[in-house]
Amino acid sequence: MRHLSLRSRSFKGLFSSVPILGWRSRGGVATHSTVSSLPQHVPDVDDTLQKPTKKPTWKCFSYQEIYKATNSFHQDNLVGRGGYAEVYRGVLEDGQAIAVKRLRSAPEGEQREKEFLTELGTVGHVRHPNVSALLGCCIDRDLHLVFEFCSLGSVSSNLHDEKLPPMDWKHRHKIAVGTARGLHYLHKGCQRRIIHRDIKSSNILLTNNFEPQISDFGLAKWLPSNWSHRAVAPIEGTFGYLAPEYFMHGIVDEKTDVFAFGVFLLEIMSGRKPVDGSHMSLLSWAKPYLNDGAMLVDPRLGDNYDVAQLKRLTFVASLCVRATAKWRPSMTEVLDLIVDGEIMPDHWKMPDEEEEIDFWDFDDLDECDTPSSSSSSSSSSFSIGSSSTT
Repeated sequence: MRHLSLRSRSFKGLFSSVPILGWRSRGGVATHSTVSSLPQHVPDVDDTLQKPTKKPTWKCFSYQEIYKATNSFHQDNLVGRGGYAEVYRGVLEDGQAIAVKRLRSAPEGEQREKEFLTELGTVGHVRHPNVSALLGCCIDRDLHLVFEFCSLGSVSSNLHDEKLPPMDWKHRHKIAVGTARGLHYLHKGCQRRIIHRDIKSSNILLTNNFEPQISDFGLAKWLPSNWSHRAVAPIEGTFGYLAPEYFMHGIVDEKTDVFAFGVFLLEIMSGRKPVDGSHMSLLSWAKPYLNDGAMLVDPRLGDNYDVAQLKRLTFVASLCVRATAKWRPSMTEVLDLIVDGEIMPDHWKMPDEEEEIDFWDFDDLDECDTPSSSSSSSSSSFSIGSSSTT
């Protein structure tokens, strides 16, 4: 395995450009230090933002620590694999369960380092019960991020694994609300707005009490307060979750995540995948039923669901997946509607001419013609283009 040295000018320069990092260096070698950083609290409708939280702290792990914790990165501890990353479970000496994300070698070494720093710089200062908690990193011999381990795996594995019993409605609703809270925090509760860009069921992890945590910030983008949006390339993400303005024009803002969250809600309610084996999108299937939530419910649940909660989730999903971004709600509005806000369809009614065209359908696109991505664990993830703009 290639040894990664901090003496590398490119990596050292990139690392020093991230203001929240608290490295100490002796003779060019990084030493362990604990970093503490917390953006000023931003009160909002999310109660979890109004409660004081501990400052997030993370450390620089030695390679020996994570090597021992993962039993030498044993294959039995491999819990996930993407194009450029592998995730291993492990246990520290103090008994804490961890997940170690190891970025594997890639042709563009400096690009890989930039992506590592992007994710580190994004998750390094966030702290919320519904966002994966970063414990630290390690840059010895390779690039590693260390997170708290979520024992139940992803929402996708729990929802779609045919060997498991169907997830009950109580847990589905809890996951929907918790994910909304986490996404609302990223958009409204952080010092700088964070656009995740890859909200999907496989990126929502579950703790042992089914508390959802948003994970995998490899595609995340900062959005400065004075910017309404940003244009990015290449266009990366997961087929079935992509907002039309992003897929077609590379336009990214909070509404990009709102659209993906709407698809996620449909997936949670129906138990169907965003794109099925026949390449039919969940959006296309769900369109006739957006005014009748009962038709969306996973048939494995029978009548075991809360009708009022279903009505709220269906209504919110119908708003989130609107093709025109300006007609979608913000996550503040989404969270309010999901929890206890008044549902007023007339308030959200679009002009007739907008309603006639306002539906984004992937079925006319040939998924097979889209270049596959090497940056995601999903087989239906992809990347278009080769350069980026900010």
